Amino acid sequence: MTVLVVFLLILYAGLLEFSKNTIVGWILTVLLSVLFFFFRGKAKKQEGWNKKRGLLVFSFFLILLGVNYLITQPPVRQVKVVRTADPEVTEVIKIQQGELTGVYNEAHTARIYAGIPYAAPPVGSLRWKEPQAPEGWAGIRICDTFAPMAMQPRGNVLVDSLSHLLGYHDYEISIHDNYLEAMSEDCLYLNVYTPATDSPELLPVLFYIHGGSLTTGQSYYDNFRGEDLAAQGIIVVTIAYRLGVFGYYAHESLMEESETGTTGNYGLLDQIAALSWVRDNISAFGGDPDQITIAGESAGASSVNALCVSPLAEGMFVRAIAESSGIVAKHPYHTFRKMEDALTMGRDIMDEMGVSDIEQLREIPAEKLVRTAFQNNAMTVDGSAITEMPYVTYEKGENHEQALLNGFNAKEADVFLMNYKCTEENYESLLEPIFGEMAGEAAALVPAGSVTRDEKFIIDAGGEAKGSLNYLYSAAWFSWSHELWSSYLANQEKPVYEYCFTKTNKSISNNHAGELPYVFGNLWRHKKVYDDSDETLSRIMQSYWVNFVKKGDPNGEGLPLWERRTADKKELIELGETIHMTEDQNQDVYALLEKYQASLD
Repeated sequence: MTVLVVFLLILYAGLLEFSKNTIVGWILTVLLSVLFFFFRGKAKKQEGWNKKRGLLVFSFFLILLGVNYLITQPPVRQVKVVRTADPEVTEVIKIQQGELTGVYNEAHTARIYAGIPYAAPPVGSLRWKEPQAPEGWAGIRICDTFAPMAMQPRGNVLVDSLSHLLGYHDYEISIHDNYLEAMSEDCLYLNVYTPATDSPELLPVLFYIHGGSLTTGQSYYDNFRGEDLAAQGIIVVTIAYRLGVFGYYAHESLMEESETGTTGNYGLLDQIAALSWVRDNISAFGGDPDQITIAGESAGASSVNALCVSPLAEGMFVRAIAESSGIVAKHPYHTFRKMEDALTMGRDIMDEMGVSDIEQLREIPAEKLVRTAFQNNAMTVDGSAITEMPYVTYEKGENHEQALLNGFNAKEADVFLMNYKCTEENYESLLEPIFGEMAGEAAALVPAGSVTRDEKFIIDAGGEAKGSLNYLYSAAWFSWSHELWSSYLANQEKPVYEYCFTKTNKSISNNHAGELPYVFGNLWRHKKVYDDSDETLSRIMQSYWVNFVKKGDPNGEGLPLWERRTADKKELIELGETIHMTEDQNQDVYALLEKYQASLD
């Protein structure tokens, strides 16, 4: 029995740690364990002790541990910018809304101003309204804490911890993370990162939009914290925006009540409002409002693509960076939908919630609404923020970006296909969602089990059909959008630089989002999973990105040459164990995708 109890206590300790239970839970566990062994030992010496009574005592002990687990669940807190109790406060900054201060990071290389409101809280009657002007404040606002993340489905804490242990391989036992990050419908805030010292000249600005399929994510995720880039002489702004049903819900009655007739793009309108705020206020932080580069990864890159065609964003930025997504295909595979589909889902959600009009839907608590079974994860042509299919704007040459840095990772789709069971027998049928009636041609072009690292920018699949499936989905869902986007810019004779990230490591390697800690210089936040070669690549990638933000060209002294793409030269740079220009070996797949999409017209 003693051995069993000790074994269960070890498992229970793991449960407390991975579930982020409070320190009180650990203290109570120790006390309960001491009391259990004390009373059990004392009871065993008394007359009448038997296995049945021992089992009852043990059962009662387990019940107490269960109660302890429930009552010591992690509390909800907002995330502090700096963990130290008394971080150094910055000088006072005066913006249009009032005065504020930030804090220096621990290394004292950057100043961080967190949780600045750029629009009014989109709650109550403002739910599903265009973002409204932010309110001002009296006194000095203390901006040392990140604002709550936008409403989104909250993942299981235990599962998240295990994913970092078994997937990212960067899990750390700590007393600083025993809480849940705050979440609120009141979410329209941004963060500004500046160098630690003032510059005599206004600095270029990187305006970053986080990914997460337009349904999840936050503005302060460790992998894209901005202080390391800011220390290299630019201003970094990261923003939050409405997500899911709050950000991309569409309904006819919302069109009617809007002065511009818009619906379905509230998250995109938030991004435009944040961009406008930056234009109006960034000079107070030392930033140049006429030198803004918009950037994003995954759904954030799709959002960048949308901003590049939105008439509401014209003149607000000069350059664009897009990592691992875009919506410039004639029929985008994700983060974009037809208005009729959006409106149909809007009616379905109203039925799901048991209401008959928008005012009643606005009264539904955010905590209930966020649990809708319908995925609101796509933008649409609303006639205001987006007036036509994005590819049409590019074909007209009316897109806004004057230079583009964009690209993709080697294994973009792998994580999204983890639950797919692919064999040689069902391989072709699994290709139908991306190739339709041409799935057979795709299977012939890339036979099951044929993909290897040297041939297709992907790790050897070991002869299994799943590797070929992953490769084709990566090309269709992600890589192809960058081929199209780069081609449009090259044909317009604008500077465009394309990459493929192939670096392997002990974390998520070159899967979707694997490049982010390299770009932002945040490898140090993930101990034991990156080595010197990763640090070297990260420094080079940071230099490329910073140079592009500063001058629209990633190249600089001491860096491997990143050649500009042209209409006649379609090479990209491979960012991996080595850095060199190479051909995008997905061209045959792109040609088939082009043929398939043309057949849909």
